[in-house]
Amino acid sequence: MQVIVHKVEATEVDEMWSFVGSKSQQRWLWHAIDHHTGQVLAYVFGTREDHVFLELQALLKPFGITRFYTDGWGAYRRHIDPDKHTVGKQHTQKIERKHTTLRARIKRLVRKTICFSKSIQMHDLVIGLFINRFAYGRAV
Repeated sequence: MQVIVHKVEATEVDEMWSFVGSKSQQRWLWHAIDHHTGQVLAYVFGTREDHVFLELQALLKPFGITRFYTDGWGAYRRHIDPDKHTVGKQHTQKIERKHTTLRARIKRLVRKTICFSKSIQMHDLVIGLFINRFAYGRAV
């Protein structure tokens, strides 16, 4: 399959909490979408630490993004050029809506649930497969 990367002017970036096994074992979905189209650009799983955001940022590099919209989490402030960074909920509505959709469709992402993953591998696979199916129409 051929992958075509288009230039993207602006992106919305956010992180989403879930857990594996118990709530003390937190797992975060870091997610970036095109601000204008809502198309998923990239996502990674990990902890809520800078190195995981840096993985996502590396995946976004080929898009030539000139504007980042975030909620102002510390990793964004530390690693995005302030001239390219805008903080505020008014600019992250599309990605927040995507997270609501994910929570509605994947029980593992609901905050109060009896359905959860027992392994990191299954957690990431289930959510990753859903994102690929939902965002790209691809059954991976």
